[in-house]
Amino acid sequence: MHQGDQDGQKGVYHINAVDCVTQYQVVATCEKISEAYLIPVLKEMIEAFPFVILGIHADNGSEYINYQVAKLLKKLLIELTKSRPRHSNDNALAESKNASVVRKHLGYAHIPQVFAQEVNTFCREHLNPYVNFHRPCFFPRTVTDAKGKEKKSYRYEDMKTPFEKFKSLPCSESCLKPGVTMAQLEKMSLSKT
Repeated sequence: MHQGDQDGQKGVYHINAVDCVTQYQVVATCEKISEAYLIPVLKEMIEAFPFVILGIHADNGSEYINYQVAKLLKKLLIELTKSRPRHSNDNALAESKNASVVRKHLGYAHIPQVFAQEVNTFCREHLNPYVNFHRPCFFPRTVTDAKGKEKKSYRYEDMKTPFEKFKSLPCSESCLKPGVTMAQLEKMSLSKT
């Protein structure tokens, strides 16, 4: 997501990755959308998730769908899929998080590219822990009627933080990356309030 132009100068770019099961989210910022800037940011983002990533669904942009990204993901055993042309709801969860998290906290105003590293540090140290350990999300409850039609309802009693949702999964312990423990994540969830 682009952070605006000013006087012909491009602003920083925010990359937003959202897990579709837990809504665990990692936001990162880079100076430009090119392989030289994007590959290190993608590596950092993948490492920031406490659990194993099985696949990445990207939009159709050439910054994501290219040989270097495919090589990186193949090395990490991560499947890459892409959105269909003219199907804007393929990445609906990430798009909604762009508005409710990224734009809400980082705004719409131009941020010069020279501040990309500082903004990325803010995201890593403050924004990402906040949205994953302290900001509750709605999780749908699906009910199927007699005709087989599914209806989703979003109830307040089903709200959880992404970390709470992850903990509630039966396989949460076995999905953690090597070297990451549930105790470490619990400690992180209590470190900032």
